Amino acid sequence: MAEKLDLLNPKRGCPICGKPKVEAHEPFCSKRCADVDLSRWLKGVYAIPGEDIENAEDGDSSALGSPRAKPNMPPRET
Repeated sequence: MAEKLDLLNPKRGCPICGKPKVEAHEPFCSKRCADVDLSRWLKGVYAIPGEDIENAEDGDSSALGSPRAKPNMPPRET
């Protein structure tokens, strides 16, 4: 539980480099660190692991996060 309280500690530094936070870029110390964090999100570094959609069974829609079954649609003509 002490670790959880540490996450809520407002005196904690920048999550990227550890330097003191700057109010204009909070919770980061600079625009650079904020941009590094954004880049990590966009590249998928912070992605939450889960089951691949390709590995899901054909009729199983739970991997897609939907409780509904897949609709029966005719194949598309090319």
